[in-house]
Amino acid sequence: MEYKKNNYLTVKIEDMSNEGEGIGKVDGFTLFVKDTVIGDTARVKLIKVKKNYAFARLEEIIEPSVDRVDAVCPVHRQCGGCQLQSMSYESQLRFKQNKVRNNLIRIGGFTEDFVDSVMEPIVGMEEPFHYRNKAQYPVGTDKEGNPVAGFYAGRTHSIISNLNCALGVPENEEILKLILEHMKVYRIPAYDEVTGQGLVRHVLIRKGFTSGEIMVCLVLNWKPGKNKENRKADTAGVSAGKGGFLEYMSGQQELLDKLAKIKGMTSISVSINTEQTNVIMGREIHTLWGSATISDTIHVRDMQKSGYPFTGQELNFHISPLSFYQVNPVQTEKLYSLALEYTGLTGKESVWDLYCGIGTISLFLATHAGKVYGVEIVPQAIEDAKENARRNGIRNAEFYVGKAEEVLPEFYERLSKGASDAVQDMLHPDVIVVDPPRKGCDEACLDTMLKMRPERIVYVSCDSATLARDLKVLCEGGYEVKKVRAVDQFGMTVHVEVAIMMQLVEK
Repeated sequence: MEYKKNNYLTVKIEDMSNEGEGIGKVDGFTLFVKDTVIGDTARVKLIKVKKNYAFARLEEIIEPSVDRVDAVCPVHRQCGGCQLQSMSYESQLRFKQNKVRNNLIRIGGFTEDFVDSVMEPIVGMEEPFHYRNKAQYPVGTDKEGNPVAGFYAGRTHSIISNLNCALGVPENEEILKLILEHMKVYRIPAYDEVTGQGLVRHVLIRKGFTSGEIMVCLVLNWKPGKNKENRKADTAGVSAGKGGFLEYMSGQQELLDKLAKIKGMTSISVSINTEQTNVIMGREIHTLWGSATISDTIHVRDMQKSGYPFTGQELNFHISPLSFYQVNPVQTEKLYSLALEYTGLTGKESVWDLYCGIGTISLFLATHAGKVYGVEIVPQAIEDAKENARRNGIRNAEFYVGKAEEVLPEFYERLSKGASDAVQDMLHPDVIVVDPPRKGCDEACLDTMLKMRPERIVYVSCDSATLARDLKVLCEGGYEVKKVRAVDQFGMTVHVEVAIMMQLVEK
C-alpha cells in the first residue's frame, strides 16, 4: 500500500523516540506520533510522508495505554515544553532509564550486559510538578493586539499563552499578569521577531527555593534615542551611574512598585538585547530595584541511604540573571551529591571542574578535596563563583574564564614546562569533573583530559547521546566506565541528567 499525506490510519504504539514521540507500525511502515504513549491504540493523520516512515498527528485515542494519565496542563499538546505529561510518572522514569541505556549501547558501543552491570536505578522526584526555579517567558502580541506571554509551540516561535505553567512556581502568574497589564495600559509594544521592532522581548523569573527570594529580569529591545514612544522622564529607582542607563519604559516606577510588593521579591532588573537572534539574554544588565542577585542553598545528601537525607553540609550561592544554575533545586542536590560520591575524594586530591558555572559543583568538591580548579566561559559566572567561594569561606578553589576546550590545552602546554608540586597537581589532577552543555565535550578538551591522565573522571551530562559519544573516546583512551546513574531533573519532559564515574585502567 502506498501511504500519502492526509491518510488516516489506526496504529498500536509500541515504542517511543528519544524526543518523546510514540512509534508504531502499520504493515511494516513506521509512524512517529506525538502525544501518544506506549500501549495506545490511536487513529492518526499522516502529515509528512517519507519513503519508509511518516510523521502523523494524533486524532483520537481508540484504546488508551495502561500508562496513560490525564494531563494537568490544558495546553500541553500545543506547548513544546512537556512532551510526556500524558504518561504516568513511573513510566516516564522507565522511558528515561531506557533512553540512557539505549544510547550507551547504540552510540557508545557498549554491550548490553556491560551497561546493565554498571547502571544504577534512576533517581526520581517526589513531586514532578512545580519544580522549576527558573522560567523564561517570551512576550508577544495576540490577534487582538493584546500583549501575551507563555511558551513557544513545538518547533515554532508561535507563543502559546500560558501564565500558570504546571512546572513553574505560583508567583510566575502574578508577576506576568502585572507586567502584561502594565504593557496594555501604557501601550508598550512587545518585540516582533520579524520586524525587529517593539520593546519587551522576554521575562526571566527566578526563585530561590530555600531562601524564598525572587528575581525578575525584563529583556528589552532598547537603544538610547530609540523607542521614544515607550519612554518618558520617569527615572526614579534608576541610578545614572549604572552604565548611564536612563528612562526606558512608560510608568516604570509604577511597575517597580507593584512588583516590589510581591512576597519574596529581591531583585528587579533589565537585560538589553537589541540583536535579531534566538539568544534570550543580552550581556548588558541593569538593576532597577533591590539586589543584583538572589541567594539559594544547596545541601549534600547521602545517596546510599533510603530517602537521600541531608548530611548536614550546605553551601549558599548568589545567582545573577546570567548565572547558570540548575533549574530543579531538589534534584540538583541529589545529582551533585552523586557526582561528589563518584569522585571518591578524601581531602588531599587535586580536581579540575570543567564548565563550572557559578561554582556549584566546584565548591562542594573543594570541601572534600585538596585543591579545585574551575573553568567557565561566562565572565559573570566566574565572578559569581569567586564571590560564592568567599561567602562560604572556601579558599582552596581557583576559577578561570574561558572555553574548557581552550583553557585546558593551554594550561597543559604551559604547565608541562614547569616542575613544582603545585604545577604537577594542576597538570596531573586526581579527578576531572565535566558538566558540559548539550553538545558534549569538544575534541580538544577530551584529548587534553586523556593527556592529563586523572585517576577518575566524573561526567555529568544533560544529553545521553553526546555523553555516549564522548565515553567511547575516553574508553578508547584508557578509561573504563564503573558506574552510571540517571537523575530525573526534568519531569514531564524527555530530558534526563546522567552521572558517570570512570576509572583509569591503562597507565
